[in-house]
Amino acid sequence: MQIMKKAVFIVIMIAGMADAFAQDPQFSQFYSNYLYLAPSFAGLSGKNRITANYRNQWPEIDNGFETYSVSFDMFIDKFSSGFGLLAYQDVAGSGKLRNTSIGIQYAYDFNITKSWHLRPGLHFNYTQRGIDFSKLIWSDQISPDQIYPETGELLPMENIGDIDFATSLIAYSERAWFGTSIDHLLRPNQSFYYYDEEQGNPAKVPVKYTFFGGVKFTMPQQLLRPVPTTIQLAFLYKQQEEFRQLDFGVYWYRNPVVIGVWYRGIPFYKETFNRDAITFLVGLKTGNFNIGYSYDLTISRLITNTGGAHEISVSYLFRIKPIKHKPKAIPCPEF
Repeated sequence: MQIMKKAVFIVIMIAGMADAFAQDPQFSQFYSNYLYLAPSFAGLSGKNRITANYRNQWPEIDNGFETYSVSFDMFIDKFSSGFGLLAYQDVAGSGKLRNTSIGIQYAYDFNITKSWHLRPGLHFNYTQRGIDFSKLIWSDQISPDQIYPETGELLPMENIGDIDFATSLIAYSERAWFGTSIDHLLRPNQSFYYYDEEQGNPAKVPVKYTFFGGVKFTMPQQLLRPVPTTIQLAFLYKQQEEFRQLDFGVYWYRNPVVIGVWYRGIPFYKETFNRDAITFLVGLKTGNFNIGYSYDLTISRLITNTGGAHEISVSYLFRIKPIKHKPKAIPCPEF
């Protein structure tokens, strides 16, 4: 019986891996990992910024999805430019299937009107996909009475690397922002097998299109409410081949507390109905240090099997020397 359970698990795992390459890692706190969202955000704080993110998706499932991210960005006043470094990795499955990316970013800020700024951005990165085949069990290892330690399968490569490129554009004012990003323009190869012809390779990463934006409202200060309160409405739409996803929600901020809630899914588009989760966020902004925690409450048919998703973000801002012309602050959230 135990062997049959393992055999069933292997079949499910292999079937899942066949479609796994069609979707990038995601973060619910997408504005706390803004270099991952779009390279146009590089240097936008006007300070040096270090950010770390961790996401544990579906913790009730053995060997579920875990994603790690770390980034650094800075603003160069002399060139009105931002530079960034971004590294992330996601790991999933008993074979520790992992995707790793390390890249550099550049963004330039300029005025298009008195009220609006424009920031184009570029992202060059190296990406690698790997797996530990020694942790997998193959069909010829399974017998009625035991699991044999070795397999006769001809195993492919355990690691494959390639280069990639992305570009983005953000337009923003004091109250609103809108942006778009296009990722995987070089369509990097992530197949563990060798293909003589590029057209015969089914494991080219699909191009991903991202659109995001929002608006910020500031409530006026009163005698009994001297601390200003802001409300920000935001959305994020992603499309990668046949995969589509929409996040939209609201952030409430009153120093030093941030509270947010948003919905993930496309409930009224029948062809791509993908009701997924409701996300709840609580965060603290204390000077140059920010920390946030969010939980994804699954509302799809997987509600009783996954345990949702936990996510933590930490960022620290600092400045080595004063700058003359700080970039205009973008009104989007920081979580």
